[in-house]
Amino acid sequence: MDWEVAYMLTVDGLSNGAVYLLAGIGLVMVFSVTRVIFVPFGDVAAFAALSLASLQAGVAPPTIGLVIVLAVVALAVEVVSLARRHAWRHVPRAIVCWGVAPLVPCLLAWSIVGRTDSMLIQIAAAVLLVTPIIPLIARIALQPIADASSLILLIVSLSIHFLFVGLGLLFFGPEGFRTESFTDLDIALFGNFTLSGQVALTIAVAIVLSIMFYLFFEFTLTGKALRATSVNRVGARIVGIRPVKTATLVYLFASVLAGMIGVLISPVNTIYYDSGFMLGLKAFVGAIIGGMVSYPLTMIGSLAVGIVESFSSFWNGALKEVIVFGLLIPVLMVRSLLTAHDEDNNEEIDE
Repeated sequence: MDWEVAYMLTVDGLSNGAVYLLAGIGLVMVFSVTRVIFVPFGDVAAFAALSLASLQAGVAPPTIGLVIVLAVVALAVEVVSLARRHAWRHVPRAIVCWGVAPLVPCLLAWSIVGRTDSMLIQIAAAVLLVTPIIPLIARIALQPIADASSLILLIVSLSIHFLFVGLGLLFFGPEGFRTESFTDLDIALFGNFTLSGQVALTIAVAIVLSIMFYLFFEFTLTGKALRATSVNRVGARIVGIRPVKTATLVYLFASVLAGMIGVLISPVNTIYYDSGFMLGLKAFVGAIIGGMVSYPLTMIGSLAVGIVESFSSFWNGALKEVIVFGLLIPVLMVRSLLTAHDEDNNEEIDE
C-alpha cells in the first residue's frame, strides 16, 4: 500500500464515517430521551434517497401514501387518547399537529413532480417528505408503551424495521437507484491528491450539523430540556418538562437527520429498499462505542467505523463487515468491566 492508496482509503473512510456520525447522533439522541434503540432509522434514510430518485425521475414518490396512512392512524390514536381523558379542548390542536401538518410535505412533493428540475427543491421535498415518518410511527407504536422495558421497546422497534423493509420492497421494488451527483467539482489539495466535491460536501454537512446540535443542546432552553429528560425523566417531569413532548421532538430531529443522510448517500451509493439496515447497524456500532450516551465518543466511534470499513474493504472485502462488527467485542468487554451493572430503571410516570 502506497501513500496515494492510503489517502484514498482515508478519505473514503471519513466520508462514510461522517454519514455514520450523523446516524449515530440520531440513535443516541433518541435512546437517551426515550430508551428506544430505533432500528428503522436507516430505513427512513433509504426512503429519503428513494423518494429523491423518484422525484428526479418525474414520478410521485410512494412515500406520500405511507405518510398519509400514518397520519390518519396517528390522528385516530391521538383523538382516542384525548377522548379517554375527556380532553376535548386539545382535539383541534391534535388535528393540526397529527393530521394537517404531515400532509403539507406530501402536498409539496406531489406538486413538484415533473414540474421542476431544481435539485435543491427536489432535495428539500424529499427530506421534508420523510420528516413526519418517525414521529408518526412513534406516536402509533412507541408512545403507548413508553413505560415498557427496554427489551419490549427494542422488539417493537425491530417490528417497525421489518414493516418498513416490506413496504420499501412494495413501494420501490427490488431494483436499486442512484440520484444525480450534487456537484462534479474536484478540490485540488497537494501534489496529485484531490478531494471529490461530493465527499467534501458530505463531510462539511456532518461538521455543520454536529456544531448546530452542540449549540442547540448547550445554549437553548429546549436543548437543555432534552438533556434534562435524558438524565432523569422523573426529575424533568417534576420541573415541568413533559417527556412526551421531548420524545416527539427528538423523533422529529431524528427524522430530519435520516432524511439528510438519505439524500447525501444517494449520489455515491446505489440504494435498495433494504439498504438502510446496514447503515443503521454500522451507525449503531459507533453509538455503542460512545456508550449510547456520549455524543463526542459517538462521533469518534463513527469515524473509526468508517475508516476501519474502508481499509478492511481494501485488505479483504469479503470480511469487511465481520471486521467492522468485530469492533463491538473489545468495546463491550471494556465497558462490561468498567461500568456498574444496574437493573433496567423505568422512570416514566403515566400520563
